[in-house]
Amino acid sequence: MEFMETVTLYRPTGTKELALIEKSGFTAFPPRLPEQPIFYPVLNEEYATQIARDWNAKYNEVKIGYVTRFEVQKEFLVKYETQIVGGKIHEEYWIPAEDLEEFNKNIVGKIEVIAEFVGK
Repeated sequence: MEFMETVTLYRPTGTKELALIEKSGFTAFPPRLPEQPIFYPVLNEEYATQIARDWNAKYNEVKIGYVTRFEVQKEFLVKYETQIVGGKIHEEYWIPAEDLEEFNKNIVGKIEVIAEFVGK
């Protein structure tokens, strides 16, 4: 059996995106909308939690945010640089929307929901 090195990534989501992830059998992220040219998986749970808790749970229509965790083949990610978009924990990949299908093919295992935040 061949060893496959993976990277653990996180994605904060709202209820609509999570429903589409569930529809895939928790194996893929949905295509981006035309106004969303980039897919942003993040590199640590703390950053994903900030977004899910402080944005998704406050500003989406149902006021719920989720944190998902998943593994991606490291070999696939080497062509993308990580981006720091604030403090040092705000590290993410910028995956062009046209690469999302290939990104999904490089997910190893299932996408799991590891946290839920309910806003007011």
